[in-house]
Order: sequence, then C-alpha cells, then structure tokens
Amino acid sequence: MPQTEKQNLTVSLSTQVVQMARILAAKRSTSISALVAEQVEALVSADEAYEAAQRDALSLMKPGFHLGGVHRINRDELHDR
Repeated sequence: MPQTEKQNLTVSLSTQVVQMARILAAKRSTSISALVAEQVEALVSADEAYEAAQRDALSLMKPGFHLGGVHRINRDELHDR
C-alpha cells in the first residue's frame, strides 16, 4: 500500500493490553502506534487481496468451463417440453 498522508486515530484498550503492548513494542524497537498501524494495514491488504481473488474467480466462473463433453440432446428434449 503506497504511503500517503496519515491521519490520527483514537483507540481505547484495557490497561492490561496497553501494558503488554508497550512491552511488545519495546521488544520490537517500535511504538504501540506503529504496531497497531502495521496490523491494520495488514488486515486491509489481506481483505483487498481476498476481494480481488474473489472477483477473478467469479469472472472465470461466469462463462463456465468446457470440460470436453458433448451435448447429444438439448435441455427441452430431455425434459419433454
């Protein structure tokens, strides 16, 4: 995802989670804000990739696949219409 203008976001977390996040951020030599930003960006990226894959799959399925079979009778004849 390209770097663009950033915007602040306020998030409320329990005191215990904040303490654990501080420790984790320190272990990774980063900030809690950077940890949260990284995770949110990963979620958005994964969701975009999923939606793109879904669109691609649906566009492939729309025309259908010819699997090599031969239609010897049409649908109306098969159902006596």
